[in-house]
Amino acid sequence: MTFRPKYITFDCYGTLTKFRMGEMAREMFADRIPADRMDQFVADFSAYRFDEVLGDWQPYEVVLKNAIRRLCRKWQLQYLDAEAQQYYDAVPTWTPHADVPAGLAKVAKEIPLVVLSNAADSQIQHNVALLGAPFHRVYTAQMAQAYKPRLKAFEFMLDSLGCGPEDVLHVSSSLRYDLMSADDIGIVNKVFVNRGHGPGCADYRYTEIADIGGLAGVVGL
Repeated sequence: MTFRPKYITFDCYGTLTKFRMGEMAREMFADRIPADRMDQFVADFSAYRFDEVLGDWQPYEVVLKNAIRRLCRKWQLQYLDAEAQQYYDAVPTWTPHADVPAGLAKVAKEIPLVVLSNAADSQIQHNVALLGAPFHRVYTAQMAQAYKPRLKAFEFMLDSLGCGPEDVLHVSSSLRYDLMSADDIGIVNKVFVNRGHGPGCADYRYTEIADIGGLAGVVGL
């Protein structure tokens, strides 16, 4: 029997919107980081961003700048605030993955769509407006006063929707930020969009799809 959720909840950046932090770092630091070490540099950047969201909430601009400051310290580079600001300013300009508008359109008429994003309020609406489908609710880390993967972010979303974990299908391209925590909080129905951001792990009880075009089939549409 196909599960028909009350809501389909989504991660935004990476899952729906192209996430360009690594791409920007490769371009910005190409003159300072050797090509054969760039993959490790980008991986370190990702690790510091993740570490910055694990504690008490702080503005996303601070998250990014702290991560870049720590990255530069590790790699013995000069931190330039103007460079770090470019990452924050770029986020609202990012566009959807090519498969997203049509994939969302297939399900949006039947099931309300919700975003739970590690974004600032001032950023997210620009990105959501480009996704090509109406969203019932858009929640941010700023609203929740917590970033994913903290359970507090998911609790805020469920409480705001007035539903339980059994009522939603959560969709993400990241196990580390989303699907592991979703599983911990009791969201059994999950979809892993395999965009190559990281390894999967079937123990977290998800359905894997290659892109958002596969979502309609998961909910029987």
